[in-house]
Amino acid sequence: MPSLKDLKNRISSVQSTRKITSAMKMVAASKLRRAQEQAEAGRPYAERMGRMLASLAANVQDSGNGPKLMTGTGADQVHLLIIISSDRGLCGAFNGSIVRESRRQILRLQSEGKTVKLLTVGRKARDQLRREFGSLIVETYEDVGRRKLSFADADMVAQKVLSLFDAGEFDVCSVIFNKFKSAISQIVTVQQLIPFAVEAQAEEVASDELKPVYEFEPDEEQILAELLPRNLSIQVYRALLESAASEQGARMTAMDNATRNAGDMINKLTITYNRTRQAYITKELIEIISGAEAV
Repeated sequence: MPSLKDLKNRISSVQSTRKITSAMKMVAASKLRRAQEQAEAGRPYAERMGRMLASLAANVQDSGNGPKLMTGTGADQVHLLIIISSDRGLCGAFNGSIVRESRRQILRLQSEGKTVKLLTVGRKARDQLRREFGSLIVETYEDVGRRKLSFADADMVAQKVLSLFDAGEFDVCSVIFNKFKSAISQIVTVQQLIPFAVEAQAEEVASDELKPVYEFEPDEEQILAELLPRNLSIQVYRALLESAASEQGARMTAMDNATRNAGDMINKLTITYNRTRQAYITKELIEIISGAEAV
């Protein structure tokens, strides 16, 4: 049985931990509000950009020509996966779900005979994946948006992807990230970026019965050649915003659970402390009474 001093020290330690987790919860809650607003504000623009490009691409596909970012390289052998995680831990299953889905995608592609390359954003995914797939990592980024996430951060990643694509380093590029749903729910999402997934975006466009007719100046091919690189940066930016909001939501939930668990542990330890103290007092009283009766 632990001594009273040990129990008291443990209660004090858990109380200090509860103060830390409670403070981290409040910090994450304040950051979550801003991150959620940014993520929700970025969704309509990214979705509308995808629908507009799908409408343009449908006309270009009919002509049999198109930019390389839309038509691809003509092969499906080398896949680049952009994996977005966090730089810090203490955010529940946020990073674990990303790593599990990334590992599943890697093993699936390898089982099909494909070559896989990884570009990681965030330390946690890099640290966990490099144990098994370290040779596949071609680039890693840390502290992206540490102070404030901006479009320049996403454009930096997108330009690296474009340089690899222009160099013929891969055929297909996809991004894996957590899409924010609520503070307690994040959806692991896999989105293809290169070549531009016309079919996935065209479903929403095809649902409109009346389609307006436009005349473009310059033609659709030149417009797509300008907009597709821009769209890549926008989709990466959206993924970073969604991931940032998901991280803060997961951290707030994890710290709230930790604070509650610490409170429960303090209550249990306090009960144990009081019972042990009472047992010591009772034992001493029995010894005093026994001694008195013996005299």
